[in-house]
Amino acid sequence: MFKIVLSHALCDEGMQLLCSHPDTEVIVANENNKEKILPYLITADAFILRIGGIDANMMRKCSKLKVIARPGVGVDTIDVGYATKSGIPVVITPGENSRSVAEHVFALLLSISKNLFESRKEALSGNYSIRNAYKAFELYGKTLGIIGFGHVGRIVGDIAKALGMKVFIYDPFVSENSIVDKGFSYFHSLEELLPMCDVVTVHVASTDETRGMFSERLFHQMRKGSIFINCARGDLVDESALFDCLKTGVISYAAEDMMCKEPFDMNSPLLQLDNFIATPHMAALTKESAARCAVKAVEGVLAILNGQEWSGVYDADVYSSPYWRNRN
Repeated sequence: MFKIVLSHALCDEGMQLLCSHPDTEVIVANENNKEKILPYLITADAFILRIGGIDANMMRKCSKLKVIARPGVGVDTIDVGYATKSGIPVVITPGENSRSVAEHVFALLLSISKNLFESRKEALSGNYSIRNAYKAFELYGKTLGIIGFGHVGRIVGDIAKALGMKVFIYDPFVSENSIVDKGFSYFHSLEELLPMCDVVTVHVASTDETRGMFSERLFHQMRKGSIFINCARGDLVDESALFDCLKTGVISYAAEDMMCKEPFDMNSPLLQLDNFIATPHMAALTKESAARCAVKAVEGVLAILNGQEWSGVYDADVYSSPYWRNRN
C-alpha cells in the first residue's frame, strides 16, 4: 500500500485516476504551510505538490518518500538538488499547460490594446463617449519581444505571427538558426532587444540568475510607452522598480499573472495603478491543461512508485543516484 499525500486536490480527472488505482491511500492535506503539512509527509511514499513547497530539511524527515510531483513545470519551491542526490525523482509536466499560458498572454495583451478595463468602467458609469477616446490600438505591425523561447515562448511567437506582429527573440540557450527558420528575429542581448519592442513578454524559469532580473535598469532600456507582460514567475520582477516606471510613464502598461507574494499583498502600490493588471496565477489553469497536467503527474508518480524510470522528471540524473539504484 502506497501513501500519496497531496497539498491540494487535483482536478477531477487526476483525482479519479489516482483514487481508482489499487493499493494506494490518498490524503489531501489542503495545506501549503510547510510545518503543518510535514506530519502528513513523514510516512508518505509520494507527495503531489500544487501549492507550497518542500525543502531539504523536510525531505530528511521523510524517510519513505520516493517521489515528488508538480502538475506543471515550476520547481522553485522544491529543493530539487537535494531530492536528486537523495534518489527522489521530481516529476513535472512540461508542455502540458503551454498553450493555456500562451493564450493568457494574449488575453492580457488584447485587454490592454483594446482598452477594455477603462472602457467598461467608464461605460457603466454613464460615460459612453469613452469610445471616442481612441485609446485602443491594433497589434498588427507591432513588435513583440519574447524573452525565453521554450514551450510557451514558441506558441506565443506563433500566435503573434498569426496576428501580423513582428517577433523578436532573446534566449541564449536556443540556436539562432532555429529562431530565424521560424521567421523570427534573433537578438544576442536584452540590451539590443528591449529598445526595439512595443511589447515585451517574459517566459523564463525562476532561478538564482533570473530572480529580480527585471530591475530599474532593464525597464529603463525598454522603449518609452511600451507594454510589459509577465506570465512566468512573480519574483523575476523588482516590483518597486515596476511601480516607479509605470507611475512615471517609462512604460505605459504592465500585466502579470502572479506577483512576488501569493496571494497578492493587497497593500501593494501596484494594485492601485490603473495601468497595471494582475491575475491570480491562473494562466495555466484552464480545464484542458489542468486535466493534462494532473493526469501526467499521477501517471509519473504511479510509475515511479512501481520502480519505473519515468521520463518526465526535472533532472534525469536522479536515476544515477545510489539511493535510487538501491531502492530498485
